[in-house]
Amino acid sequence: MNQQHPFSLAFRGSFSGILRWPQLDALWDILRSSDTDQWYIYAVGETPPESPVSHDQLLIFIDEIDKLLHQEHDHDYCGVVYADNPQDPVFIKIFDPNNLGVTCGFSDNPPLPGWILSHLKPTDLPAAFPPPGNRKRWWQRLFKS
Repeated sequence: MNQQHPFSLAFRGSFSGILRWPQLDALWDILRSSDTDQWYIYAVGETPPESPVSHDQLLIFIDEIDKLLHQEHDHDYCGVVYADNPQDPVFIKIFDPNNLGVTCGFSDNPPLPGWILSHLKPTDLPAAFPPPGNRKRWWQRLFKS
C-alpha cells in the first residue's frame, strides 16, 4: 500500500479534536442533514469497504457509535473523535475508547483509530502504516528458542 494514496494522505492530514459532547452532537447533525451517499465507513483492521454506505446506513452507524462512545467513554468530555473540518467534514477518525493509547499530540507513528468515516475510498491502514521495525524485532525476541 502506497502512503501517497489519497486516503493515506488524508489520514495523515490536519484534524480538529471534538473535545465536548455538544461538539460531537453538532458533527453528527451535519452528517445527518447531508443528503449524500458518499460516506465510506471503515472499521480499521477489517477489509476496507468497496463502496460508500447509503444515507440510512450512515444514520444507523451514527446512532450506534454515539451510544458506544457515551457508554464506554464515561467522561464529561469526548476527545476521541477528530474531523478534518468539523463544519464541513469529509474525513472523521473515531478512536476506540477501550484502545486509546496516545491519541493526541504529535507522533511519527500515531495509533490507528477504530473507525473512519470518509468520502475517500479507504485503503488498508494497518498495511499502509506497519509498526516500526524495532517493535517487530522486540516481539520476535520474546519467543526465540
